[in-house]
Amino acid sequence: MPPEAKNKWEECEAATNPGEKLRLLQEFLSLVPRHHGTTRLEAQVKKQIRILRKDIEDRKRKKVGKTGPKIFLQKEGAAQIALIGLTKSGKSSLLTAVTNAKTEVSPDLYTTRQPVPGILPYKDIQFQIIEAPALMEGSSHGRAWGLQTLGIARNADGIIIMIDLSQDPIEQLSLISNEMEKARILFNKPNARVEVERRHMGAGLRITVIGRLVNCTYKDVEELLKNYRVSDGVVKIIGEATLEEIEDAIFESTVYKAVIVVANKIDASGARARLRTLEAYVAGKLPIVAVSCTSRQGLDKLGGILFGTVEIMRIYTKEPNEREYSKKPFILKKGATVRDLAKSIHTDLSKKFAFAKVWAKRLAFSPQKVGTAFVLNDGDIVEIHVK
Repeated sequence: MPPEAKNKWEECEAATNPGEKLRLLQEFLSLVPRHHGTTRLEAQVKKQIRILRKDIEDRKRKKVGKTGPKIFLQKEGAAQIALIGLTKSGKSSLLTAVTNAKTEVSPDLYTTRQPVPGILPYKDIQFQIIEAPALMEGSSHGRAWGLQTLGIARNADGIIIMIDLSQDPIEQLSLISNEMEKARILFNKPNARVEVERRHMGAGLRITVIGRLVNCTYKDVEELLKNYRVSDGVVKIIGEATLEEIEDAIFESTVYKAVIVVANKIDASGARARLRTLEAYVAGKLPIVAVSCTSRQGLDKLGGILFGTVEIMRIYTKEPNEREYSKKPFILKKGATVRDLAKSIHTDLSKKFAFAKVWAKRLAFSPQKVGTAFVLNDGDIVEIHVK
C-alpha cells in the first residue's frame, strides 16, 4: 500500500461526518493499487461506500437530521443476538414468544422494516434478541433493507438463523449463508481470529499471539500495524494467522459469528422429513433447534443452546471478608483470565492487584490462591485482593 493511501485511510478513520467520510473513502479507493492482494480490501471499502450512500439518502428522504435509520442498537444483557431470516419464516413470532417484545405478526410479506429488540431471560443472565428486517437475494448489494440487516448481524455477538420447515430448508439456508458470505460474515470458525482494539495515544502497541504466525514474523506484524497507523492498542491473534488475515482485520472486513439455526414450524406437514434433510446438510457444523412458535415446542431449549454457542461464561465475585457472593455475574468470553475479570470490574484494579481466591468445583480444594494469569471457568467465584 503506497504511503498516500495509508495517509488517506487515516483521514477516513478520523472523519465523523457521513458526507466527508464518503468522499474520503472514494479518494482512498482511487489510491489503492489494483492487484490480487487488494481484491478483498476493495470489496470491503466499496461495501462501506454503499452503506454510507444509503445512510445519506435515507436521511435526506426521511428528513431525520443526524439520527438516521437505526443500523446499530445499543447492546444490553450478556450478549446481543441478531435474529435473521427470510420473510414469513416466523422471526416476529419467535421474538414475541420468548422475549418481552411487542411485535407485529402479520400474514403480509416484509412486515418488519426496522430492528426490533427484546430480552430473553436465561437463568441469572439475559440475552438481547434483535429481530432484523428480512433478508432476500441481493441484500449484500444493498437491496431493500439488506445493508441494515447485515450491519446488525456484523455488530451482534451471535446470530439466530430462522428457517421455515414448511418450505425447502436447504434453499433458505443457502440463500442466507450466500448473502452473509458476500458481506464477509462467516459461520464456520476460521483458522485464525484477529482482534484489533485501538487505544488512546501514548498507550503503546501490545501484540499477543495465541497460536502461531504463518509465513510471517512478529516483526512483520508490528511493521504492518504501524504502517496502517495502528501504534496504540492491543492486537490479539488467536489460531494460525497469515499477514493477509491480519491486514484484513485492520479494515474489519471479515468477521466470524457464532450461529444457531432455529427450525420453525416443526408441527407443519412434512416438517420432520425436512428437518432430517437440514440436519444432513448442516452435518453437525451448526446447532439446530426444532421449534414451533405456535405450540411453543422446543422454545425452552433456546436459552441454553445460545449460552453454549456464543462461548460466554458467568463469573461471580465476592468481597473480601464477606460470606456471600454477588448473585449478579460478570460476563466474560471463554478463556478469560483473572486479569480480564479485574479489568471488567475497574480499569485500575489490575494495576493494584495482589492476588485472588477462586472457588470452583474443578479445583482440588477451594478457595485456591491464584494470580492474574489463572484461566476462569463458568460459575467460578472470585475474590480479588489489592495491594
